[in-house]
This record gives sequence, structure tokens and C-alpha cells, in this order.
Amino acid sequence: MSDSAARDRDVAETESALAHPEVAPDRSAAYGDHPDQVVDFYAPRDGRTGAPLVVLLHGGAWRAPYDRAHVSPFADFLARRGFAVASVEYRRGGDDIPQQRDGGGGGFRPGGADPVAGRWPETFDDVAAAMDAMPVLAARELPGADVRRIVVTGHSAGGQLALWAAARHVLPEGSPWRLPAPPPLRGVVALAPIADFTAAVELGVCGGAVSQFLGGEADFEERVAQADPGVLLPTGIATAIVQGVEDIVVPQAVSEAYVDAAARSGEMVGLTLLGGVGHFPLVDPAADACAVVAEEITQLAW
Repeated sequence: MSDSAARDRDVAETESALAHPEVAPDRSAAYGDHPDQVVDFYAPRDGRTGAPLVVLLHGGAWRAPYDRAHVSPFADFLARRGFAVASVEYRRGGDDIPQQRDGGGGGFRPGGADPVAGRWPETFDDVAAAMDAMPVLAARELPGADVRRIVVTGHSAGGQLALWAAARHVLPEGSPWRLPAPPPLRGVVALAPIADFTAAVELGVCGGAVSQFLGGEADFEERVAQADPGVLLPTGIATAIVQGVEDIVVPQAVSEAYVDAAARSGEMVGLTLLGGVGHFPLVDPAADACAVVAEEITQLAW
């Protein structure tokens, strides 16, 4: 596929995914004092009790213009498939910069330039706090959910955070986010994740978002050891990746680098490659790829 055709595909897929009306949650709950420290809960639409809980971490290159609203139709899609869903908001970079939509490349741009990616350490503080609070919050807000069966899923930058959330027990000693034991998860389904920082930096993923997120060269090596899923292995937690072959936002090579790193650590990670699919169909309820994602979650949850 030519570069122009690939970009046209990406624009069309992005517009389709973002065209759905926002779906209001059934309940929302705070896990901290900051306005972004909130979780939206969606009850299973079939009314079942004992439904597995899917914790959803949205993407957007860890930048403020994308918040959880753009994955609310995907959260509703999963709820219609019989899951209880917890969609997590977290602090991102560039909150104070006026934004403009840019139709190409899966990005929003303030005045033609990308906002800063992520906040260190707040982004990780928030994901850790949300995950730690999740069993209690979900039991209170969605009493029909089975908090013993939690699957974490995330798209793009959210895929990185989902993989990271499952790897906190292998963080370096002294890390403020380290857990003494593996988190009680059924598994992780990462969707076109920024899963290997070395590969992502080499490919310039999301306009250099990884380097921005980690603070540039001065802090990169120290912080990568606490943030890069590609070095936080093995986790011992069942992990699957779903990746579009035509993805030009987070290319297939990034997922493959993570899968290869996992194999070298002695861990097998499932990789489902979807032909003719780019970045956003994985969270677009109108796309066939979304059904594949739901099936991957089902395989781990039930």
C-alpha cells in the first residue's frame, strides 16, 4: 500500500471510530482528588450477575486531547457483550494547551504541534492507584461484577499502561509502584500497544511521545526501567496482543518487538494480526476487528 493510501485509510478509520456519540456511564467514582482521577463504570447490558470485569485504559499518546470519552462507545460495546467495564481516566500531558483536531495520523494538535506526552510520575501514580482501588470501587459501583475475574485491556498508549499494570511486581526494587506479588488478574489484552519503547523510539511513534513521556535523554535510561513493558518481563500473567497489519500509528514492529522480548524471557505472548486493519478499528464498535478483541477478552475472562 502506498503512503498516501495508508494515510487515507488511517484518516477514514480514525473518523469512523471517533464518530460514535459518547456513551454515558452507569456510575462514576473517584479514586483520588484530581479531576482526572475517576473511573466510569458500565454494567453488563444483559443484566447478568457474576460478569467478569474489564478494566479499560484509553490511548492517545498519553496526551490530554484524548480522554476516556472517545472509548466510551467501546466500553458500551463490551458491556453489550456481557462484561462489566471500568473505564479509567488518568493524568496526561498538555492539559493546559488549547487543542485542535487533526484528521490524520490518529492525533490532535494544538496549533499544529503535538502537546507534551504524559506526566511523570503522575500518569503512573494514577494507573497504579486506580488498579489498587479497583476491587473495592467495582464491588461498590457494580455489585454484579466478579472482581475475582479482572482482565485489563488498553489501546495504543493505554495498551502500554495495561501491560505495565500487569508487570508492577517485576518493577525494580525501590520503585514506588512495585507490588510484592503479581496483581490478581486473569490476563491482559493489549490493542496496538506501545509495548516496546526501544522499537517505538526508533520508529518515531506518535511524534516522539515516548521520549517526551520519559523526560528526554537525561532521564530516559533510569525511567525506561520502570515504564517499558519490553523490559518488565516475564510477568507470569496471561497476555494477548491484537494488532492491525496496516497500522501506521503504532506499527506491527512494536508489538513484535515485545513478543520477541517476552519469548527471550521464557514467556509466550499471544499475537493476533488482523489483515486490512489499521489503528482505530480495534476500538471501533462498527468495525469487525472489535469483535475479535471481545473474543480475546472472553478467552481470558471466562
